[in-house]
Amino acid sequence: MTDRPAAGRAATPADLRRAQQLDAMRRTELPRVRTAATQWRNGLAGLLVALIGFSLVKGRSDIGELASGAAVAVGLLLLLALVAGASGALYLLRAANGRPSVVQVSALPPGPIADHREAQDAARALRRGIALSLTCAALLTAAVATTWYGPAKDQPMVELTTDSAVLCGAVIRIDDGQVTLRTSAGERLVELGKLRAMRAVSSCPGS
Repeated sequence: MTDRPAAGRAATPADLRRAQQLDAMRRTELPRVRTAATQWRNGLAGLLVALIGFSLVKGRSDIGELASGAAVAVGLLLLLALVAGASGALYLLRAANGRPSVVQVSALPPGPIADHREAQDAARALRRGIALSLTCAALLTAAVATTWYGPAKDQPMVELTTDSAVLCGAVIRIDDGQVTLRTSAGERLVELGKLRAMRAVSSCPGS
């Protein structure tokens, strides 16, 4: 549809109303995009703050408890989340506040055209900011999930020799003169006074 009636035809009340509506839309286009960008920025910031707060409460508190591969994956996911979050924040600020630049007066287009172009640029920045912010949230979620379900670091293994048996496993605790060992057959208690030998091993038979 065009804004003007066909040549040689007088404008009708409907044509005038149409022209008024289009003029009003053009005048409010940029403020509407700016307002939407501000609301999206605040909403996404709240989402990320809630997600970060949740991740601080849940999951392992130290990625050093993870196996080396899982710890590297968590670090990489957090780095990518930081890059995506920072980029998304910049795009959202661009959409809400405009480009931090000065244009020469001689290069300025007419007001309505300049506002329309700026509205298009702001809308484009808003879409990119939303996508990057959601990507940041997804990466943070993946990082937290990896700390939850990633494989734990292998514990040091020891081999204990007593008068009656040779046991191999990971030391769980030592108290009351006894050492609790996690073996392939379950937890075993060994009295320290009955130990004949103890040595560290890289793995246990059958593990």
